[in-house]
Amino acid sequence: MREAPSRVLYVENGIGYGGAVICLRHLVRNLDRLRFEPIVVTGRGGPPYEEIAREAVWYHIPDRHVDIVGVRRRLDKIAWLKQIPGARSLAGQVLARTDDAMNFVPFFLGLWKVAARHRPVIIHANNEPLCNRAALLVGRLLRIPVVCHVRGEQHGSRMMHWLYSLPVHFIPVSRWISDRVGKLGIPMSKRTCIYDGIDLDKLDAAAKGDAFRKAHGIPPDGFAVGLVGLLIPWKGQPLFLEAGRMLLGQIPNLYLFVVGGTPPDCKAYEAELRAHAGKSEFGGRVIFTGHVAEMPSVYRALDVVVSASTSPEPLGTVVIEALALGRPIVAPSHGGAVEMIEHDETGLLFEPLNAVSLAAAIKRIHAEPDLGPRMGSAARRRALATFSAAEHTRRVQEIYDQVLAGRRAGATAGNNGTAARDEGA
Repeated sequence: MREAPSRVLYVENGIGYGGAVICLRHLVRNLDRLRFEPIVVTGRGGPPYEEIAREAVWYHIPDRHVDIVGVRRRLDKIAWLKQIPGARSLAGQVLARTDDAMNFVPFFLGLWKVAARHRPVIIHANNEPLCNRAALLVGRLLRIPVVCHVRGEQHGSRMMHWLYSLPVHFIPVSRWISDRVGKLGIPMSKRTCIYDGIDLDKLDAAAKGDAFRKAHGIPPDGFAVGLVGLLIPWKGQPLFLEAGRMLLGQIPNLYLFVVGGTPPDCKAYEAELRAHAGKSEFGGRVIFTGHVAEMPSVYRALDVVVSASTSPEPLGTVVIEALALGRPIVAPSHGGAVEMIEHDETGLLFEPLNAVSLAAAIKRIHAEPDLGPRMGSAARRRALATFSAAEHTRRVQEIYDQVLAGRRAGATAGNNGTAARDEGA
């Protein structure tokens, strides 16, 4: 008789529906369902998340009852608060404790109930330990091993170092991230670098961008450049707009697209971006699309895809998708982008935080008509060889097998020890 599949509880506490969630969904879709049964818990909800229910058992346990990020942004703008010694520090402590009481504790209790009900053999945290600390603590309390993805660079407090001691294995999404995890004292035996995978076969390389361009009023000779990513500050939308502003006088047919949804706690940031982009100097050439479900047609509509993250991005899904669809990509020369893009071969790298450097890269693709198609062809070949969801899933399942084998070995050793003590008695 075939054994029932082992349950894996996936926990996602990211700021919004972006690359981490997309890659999690690719993993869940490709799991060997004869061996593993996925259960997914997310801290955010809404239509894109609700689609997960078609792929797995899904629970939405809200983790943002109070908008701490929004409150912190408003406090940062209060000038007199900066004049009072210790006031900002005190405000930060109050916000942190409020976050714990109003956001973390309810999510933790809800997650504990789900885990106690389903009794998974593994908990898989889809983000780094500090972000997914509820998953780590539930695993510890219920004695369930935790596997933890690491998608960002961590700078350490004592709590963070302690949280990194809890997972049994880490999955850094790039060698750059793996090196940073190693500096926290995590040995190579407990970390396996696995690039995020996407369903390359489902990315329609033959998708047409004509309808998207027409819907947004882009003429046939328009040169469309788009930054794709959640509207959150570190994704670099202001940097992108500044580079675009410099180019409007040099590329008369230039159109700038800001593609991506906005998390609830970044609505004020979106309003600031829209107000800035609405200034006369941009001439109405900046277009905000919001969240787009079907991205292949968007990528195909763009003459250049931009990633402008101001902090090193571990492994941007946008870069993977652009490479896979053979689109010219421009990205900053830090973080995982340096591993993903071979400069001048599969894309162009620019100096991080430098709008002049970003503008120069975009202008070069416009000025050299053969450059974009050449890099796009090479990019697609690399993506097909490197970022397959099937290969990603296979390697993750190998880690599950390793964790479960270690757990069985530990249980056997414990039982043998108990038997030996009984015989001695």
